[in-house]
Amino acid sequence: MTQPPTALTRAVDAGLARVAAEPPGPDRLAAQLRHLAKWRSIVLANTLAAREGTRVASGPFAGMDYPVAASEGARAPRLLGIYESALHPVIESVIARAPAQVLDVGCAEGYYAVGLARRLPSALVHARDTDARARALCASLAQANGVGDRLRIGGEVAHADFALCEAAPTFLLCDIEGAEADLLDPRLAPALTCADILVEVHEGMRPGLVAALTGRFTASHRVTRIDRLLRPDLLPDWSETLSDLDRLLLLWEWRATPTPWLWMECRQ
Repeated sequence: MTQPPTALTRAVDAGLARVAAEPPGPDRLAAQLRHLAKWRSIVLANTLAAREGTRVASGPFAGMDYPVAASEGARAPRLLGIYESALHPVIESVIARAPAQVLDVGCAEGYYAVGLARRLPSALVHARDTDARARALCASLAQANGVGDRLRIGGEVAHADFALCEAAPTFLLCDIEGAEADLLDPRLAPALTCADILVEVHEGMRPGLVAALTGRFTASHRVTRIDRLLRPDLLPDWSETLSDLDRLLLLWEWRATPTPWLWMECRQ
């Protein structure tokens, strides 16, 4: 007996119909491919959670319960613990330094904010996001992992908010879809020179931004560029039964353009 279409299937079909109404050409095909790839990625994430549970399998946040949806990007790499694998050595070095506080700007559903709260039991974590749904998911994730008492969840960050970086050793994590071009400016927020900063640079949205941010912080920070890294070796054994495409989609983080990171370590 044929199963009725799920809400996800109906939503994807409707989205494909909207894309199909666009003029034919490579751009339309690319949009259709991305739409279908996201659908398959969600199906695979649901399969992964059903087979393995919702505990993060590896990486810096191994053991964290992750029962929520990703508010931005793919869920499967987070569950596998391979999300943004190139950053894992940086995250471990931050944990070793044991900062008194973390400021996560663009915290999304809280993967990093809650993960760091678990690994830094003495730290206060400020989780900030302009999206109300993301903040609600972050609160749920914090509650699921018993760290809600050490998370301060809030909305938009302004230059004046960085003053807290002067109060205690601070790790600043920033992922704000290109807005880092305006927000991360030590001329307007001098307290930024006191913090260790890890920022995702949306170079595809703002060409030249890697060079601009590097120039702003070279005097006060040691700046290292970090590019993407995939970890197919950490896929579960049962993924060998999947197609090559499905295995790739388990690794895919939904990025449309390269987004290098800058790891900026305070010289003070």
